[in-house]
Amino acid sequence: MTAGPAHIPVLLDEVVTALAPAPGEVMVDATFGAGGYSRALLDRGIRIYAFDRDPDAQRDGAGMVAEFPGALSIIPSAFSRLDSELERIGVSPVDGVVFDIGVSSMQLDQAERGFSFQGDGPLDMRMSQDGPSAADFVNTADEEEIADVLFQYGEERQSRRVARAIVAARPLTRTGELAAVVRRALGHRPHDKKDPATRAFQAIRIHINRELGELADGLMAAERALRPGGRLAVVTFHSLEDRMVKRFLRDRSGAAPSGSRHLPAATDARAPSFEKVGRAVRAGEAELARNPRARSATLRTAWRTAAAAWDQPVGTEEVAS
Repeated sequence: MTAGPAHIPVLLDEVVTALAPAPGEVMVDATFGAGGYSRALLDRGIRIYAFDRDPDAQRDGAGMVAEFPGALSIIPSAFSRLDSELERIGVSPVDGVVFDIGVSSMQLDQAERGFSFQGDGPLDMRMSQDGPSAADFVNTADEEEIADVLFQYGEERQSRRVARAIVAARPLTRTGELAAVVRRALGHRPHDKKDPATRAFQAIRIHINRELGELADGLMAAERALRPGGRLAVVTFHSLEDRMVKRFLRDRSGAAPSGSRHLPAATDARAPSFEKVGRAVRAGEAELARNPRARSATLRTAWRTAAAAWDQPVGTEEVAS
């Protein structure tokens, strides 16, 4: 396995402040990764149940489990099932849940995982390391489906041109091959500020890992798992995810638009299940200097009320449109 740079948790101080940990509380790190958030909370006397669907993260976290005996458990599951998994082991409700959404720096830095075109590797991109890969998708999906994925999840305006080029170049098995096809289709120049392949890789990764669906399910699972007064902290890295979290917290906190004289307000008898806390938080200059990946990060936080969970999903199609 190729070693990458040391993992730096994004907005760590802000996340810990939002979760307001008190010794003896029980919290969930829904996206364990390299364990940065978990470690910071464990150091404050918190009992952590961490989730990760990536076998590499599960294996690498064994050392931290041994370091904090009885205080850290890593559950090999997608976070969309966090409430049912916690109930299965007799843990509910919890005092806090933190999400760090998207691909991890460890996954990006390992060329053999196929998430990035910075180093050539197999066209994989699977977070759980099972099921259809990115290569399976680009080599078997029809042109229309590929174009739709690129447009919805990568916000690629020339999605049909790129999809047509992908189909014409099949079979594709390496990240370098796919990146080259996208660049040729879009007329990429070496000195362009942003590589156009970035949007295609993001879109395909989100699609094969069902990332927006997982996020929608995960937010509802956290809503069900949190006790009244429990804290929710969600870090996102691009607009599709952030819009979903923003809409979820807007609706759940009773802050949805009230309508106008042309469009009467829709009434909802349900009591707010969350209280939003403050505004969206982004990294400051000091953090950006030591961790450029924090540039696109956004933190949104809320506290759980005593109201019943709504169990109404955020529409992923509407958010992605």
